[in-house]
Amino acid sequence: MEAIPAALAAEVTRRLTIPTIGIGAGPECSGQVLVLHDVLGVFPGRKAKFVKNFMEGQTSIDAAVRLYVQEVKSGAFPAVEHTFAV
Repeated sequence: MEAIPAALAAEVTRRLTIPTIGIGAGPECSGQVLVLHDVLGVFPGRKAKFVKNFMEGQTSIDAAVRLYVQEVKSGAFPAVEHTFAV
């Protein structure tokens, strides 16, 4: 699910018996996806609301990707500022 209100994505996830994958759909999806160039902060022009630059403050691509994985697993990403409301 992409760029939909977090509450809607949460309800869809609760009702389905299959995993849901979100990008800009809130933390209640079964999993998250973010395009690598967004994870690394190398996007041209305006960034989407659901993008977070995980390379910021990191010294390697490996560290940035590990941080992304850690934040998704812990529930820290996506945060409220990366999601849409109804």
